[in-house]
Amino acid sequence: MAAGSRRRKNGGEEAAAMNRVKQDGGLWDSITKATFIVGSGVLLLAAFGNSLTWHLQRFWGASGDFWQTLWTKLYLQFQGHDSALFYLGTMLAPMLAFWGTNGLLLLVDVTGRPSFITRYRVQPDKNSPVDQGKLWHAIKQVVFNQVFVSGPMVMGIYHLTSWRGEPCSPQLPSFQRGLMELAVCVVVEELMFYYSHRLFHHPGLYKHFHKQHHEWTAPIGVVSIYAHPVEHVMSNMLPAVLGPLLLGSHLTTTSLWYCMALISTTVSHCGYHLPFLPSPEFHDFHHLKFTQCFGVLGVLDRLHRTDDKFRLTKQYERHTLLTGLTPLTESIPDQPKKLQ
Repeated sequence: MAAGSRRRKNGGEEAAAMNRVKQDGGLWDSITKATFIVGSGVLLLAAFGNSLTWHLQRFWGASGDFWQTLWTKLYLQFQGHDSALFYLGTMLAPMLAFWGTNGLLLLVDVTGRPSFITRYRVQPDKNSPVDQGKLWHAIKQVVFNQVFVSGPMVMGIYHLTSWRGEPCSPQLPSFQRGLMELAVCVVVEELMFYYSHRLFHHPGLYKHFHKQHHEWTAPIGVVSIYAHPVEHVMSNMLPAVLGPLLLGSHLTTTSLWYCMALISTTVSHCGYHLPFLPSPEFHDFHHLKFTQCFGVLGVLDRLHRTDDKFRLTKQYERHTLLTGLTPLTESIPDQPKKLQ
């Protein structure tokens, strides 16, 4: 009798929770959250860009537009070799951003130190420390994808972009133009990644391609581009490169966007919900449960209702910017397991 009562109570709680999910703002709530995040990032980038430029001008005693002067010097060094300049800007700079970020994360993943960072693990019982054999296998695939898949693809993109305009023009785009293009790239990536990602979850494709990426149910940063080469082209590269390609973006904008995209996907996979960094809870839940949270911003997931189960969880409650030092697994702990 008591067991039946508990089951009815639990069922009532689940139904109430589902109703709350349906009534918590729906698609509009997701859109406003995404707009707030993107808008805040753009404003921060604008403020940081202006402040950094002012300080650099004072430090180096530069006159006029510091960034244009710096770009002109670099441009003249590569004059007549635009393809080499484009390749360095779209391969070397993003790879430095990727491995610089992941190098720091790997130190924690492999050594478990400094220990105060491990307190922020999204899945506290996993990767403590990471399996080194599995990690080395993933790193080899990541390097292969970067060198033998991304490399040739970027060279093809250079020729396609050259038809659209002059990617290595001696004149930099305006700051406002650069921000507008970055915003467009965010939208294009959300659309392309969501639908290509869902496509690779089709049973006929999943077992041949995407299953490799999901070997990591508790991801770490470096596995963000650990994927079958076919998936790397279709779901990692195309969503990122299509925006600059359609816009005919300048190399500097394209390079900045690639760096931002790689750092963003690294944070989403890193496995640590660190203070003042974007929340990785959304994509971490995807690795844990497979059938939820396919996108980047979450707007299309809300539209297609592929985040409904996620929004019933503690992970959803933790899916916010951490502005203190107390890990969210402590301030918003999991429900204690019920006795059978």
